[in-house]
Amino acid sequence: MSEFIRIGDRDIRVDGRLVRIARLDGEKYRFLDDPAPIVEGLKSHRGRVDLFTFMQRLPETQPKFQYRMEWDNFAALSITTFENWWTKQIGFKARNKAKQAEKHGVILKETPFCGELVRGIWEIYNETPVRQGKRFPHYGMKLEEVYRYAGTFLADSVFIGAYIGEKIIGFAKLTIDETHTQAGLMHIVSMVSERDKAPTNALISQAVRSCADRQIKYLVYSNFAYGNKKSDSLSDFKERNGFQRIEIPRYYVPLTPLGHAAYRVGWYRRLSDILPEAYLAKLREIRSAWYTRRIETSGAR
Repeated sequence: MSEFIRIGDRDIRVDGRLVRIARLDGEKYRFLDDPAPIVEGLKSHRGRVDLFTFMQRLPETQPKFQYRMEWDNFAALSITTFENWWTKQIGFKARNKAKQAEKHGVILKETPFCGELVRGIWEIYNETPVRQGKRFPHYGMKLEEVYRYAGTFLADSVFIGAYIGEKIIGFAKLTIDETHTQAGLMHIVSMVSERDKAPTNALISQAVRSCADRQIKYLVYSNFAYGNKKSDSLSDFKERNGFQRIEIPRYYVPLTPLGHAAYRVGWYRRLSDILPEAYLAKLREIRSAWYTRRIETSGAR
């Protein structure tokens, strides 16, 4: 269970039981130009915080702070104009998919955060318990939970809906950083039953247009790769839509003796950062097969 604390004007999320690791609430969408006040505030905080980690924003790809640093990555799309992206940056398959959505009558529009949108998101979240071969974490959310979960950072977010008639079949949430330099796709998900209409491709297209209209230079789709995994269907999808892997400095600031020890031995790492990719691929295959059997069994009942 995460703990949230306030340092200055920043909300900090603290996770972990043995090693308490702090990061900005909304990391990858919120950044620090001067981390020193946060570091000092965490050191003097009454509760134990062992390690603080944060990233730089685009386009700052060269290390600029003296803290311990490792390389992380973004899946980032450099934006000048929508036309440049459409004609020069994406592959023909992604372009055809976006056209396919239009042919099927998918309408894209920026939409306010309201009850109608939240109910549409709720229906999407609760369509299926499994997506991409693993458990979908938002399945089973109640309407009020969706409202709280999707409603973060509203002052700096843009919601895009993909519609068939009046029905929402997909949505994306763009959250813009403090300098209006980059916008991150905090959420992008569509109805599995409407996959033939390619709503997710259409949402990417509108996200690029929304950024270009606001002169936002980078659209970020989370990480390009996670841990030791080099490529998968999601990274292939990102690449076809013009996203590239950009290495970004990630800093680690030990705050306690335990934090120093944890950094030295790598206790802050996830298993996916440590285990060989061949082993992880086998585990993903087993997981996907297990969830598939579970769905088939449930359907048979």
